[in-house]
Amino acid sequence: MHIEEIQLKNYRNYEQLEAQFENKVNVILGENAQGKTNVMESIFVLAMAKSHRTSNDKELIRWDMDYAKIEGRIVKHHGSVPMQLVVSKKGKRAKYNHIEQKKLSQYVGNMNVVMFAPEDLNLVKGSPQVRRRFIDMEIGQVSPVYLHDISQYQKILQQRNHYLKQLQIKKQSNLTMLDILTEQFIQMAAKIVAKRYEFIRMLEQWALPIHQGISRGLETLKIEYKPSVDVSEEQDLSKMIKVFEEKFNKIKTREIERGTTLFGPHRDDLEFIVNNRDVQTFGSQGQQRTTALSVKLAEIELIHKEIGEYPILLLDDVLSELDDYRQSHLLNTIQGKVQTFVTTTSVDGIDHKTLKEAAAYRVESGVMTKIQ
Repeated sequence: MHIEEIQLKNYRNYEQLEAQFENKVNVILGENAQGKTNVMESIFVLAMAKSHRTSNDKELIRWDMDYAKIEGRIVKHHGSVPMQLVVSKKGKRAKYNHIEQKKLSQYVGNMNVVMFAPEDLNLVKGSPQVRRRFIDMEIGQVSPVYLHDISQYQKILQQRNHYLKQLQIKKQSNLTMLDILTEQFIQMAAKIVAKRYEFIRMLEQWALPIHQGISRGLETLKIEYKPSVDVSEEQDLSKMIKVFEEKFNKIKTREIERGTTLFGPHRDDLEFIVNNRDVQTFGSQGQQRTTALSVKLAEIELIHKEIGEYPILLLDDVLSELDDYRQSHLLNTIQGKVQTFVTTTSVDGIDHKTLKEAAAYRVESGVMTKIQ
């Protein structure tokens, strides 16, 4: 899978942009704050219908404009397909192959991307929220059902929290309504946890040999899912639901007192373990970076296995954050099989055949030109 061209209108600092890309490594050069990351982000947004940098869609729209439009043409096994995403103050409209998609969950997954940016090095040492977002976005790319489930879960969670708050301040007293919301909540929560367990197991299978390769065979990586309710991946869905029900019956009074939902997938976490030690707490910065890199490279292989095509890889200012050895390992892994976009202020000091053969573009003040 690769993207042949992209057109931007009123996107961030771009009034207009039209660019053709090659099915290899594309290097986007430019000083900071010129718009190179915006090009990278637009590819991500075209695929995922959301940004990796902001949750406020209005920030994607050029100053004083009503909407931003991203159009692209992607090439898959079965041919080339146009995609379009319009972001306005009213919301988002998406088209795939000229057909408007009624739900974004039907649109996402048609184009697959893996983003690796400096903030992804926080995957290991950052907050649990960073890791949950990572899980949800990656499963969502290969499972539209999961995207739908997580969206439903968020809605029910919101309703339940609102109702608990009403009970807390004595504006409501009907516990039957809470029981109905809890039942709906548990059904969705168990499905999400089961899918996350399955995904983490697959991710670990790919990440383990990659991590061993980068660490020259000295380290073994394990990825553990840490649910906030005492369920395990050996349990089937009905058993998980039963455990959830028991938990929520026990804590009902406490939740009403606190006015919020105290357990569920929105409070779960991931743990990365290297040589039987938790990398977040005990790992060196090098180990944390190797772990993050291994997980990102594992994502590429996992998506390929699930959909039969390699995703597009977006490396946003990340090469300068990696030492020569990890840089080489990354570039060797992608060479010749994954269309890759690299943003950087300079390629000086990165001595690798892949970059010497790359297509190169320069960005200055929201204008991108190809370097011949």
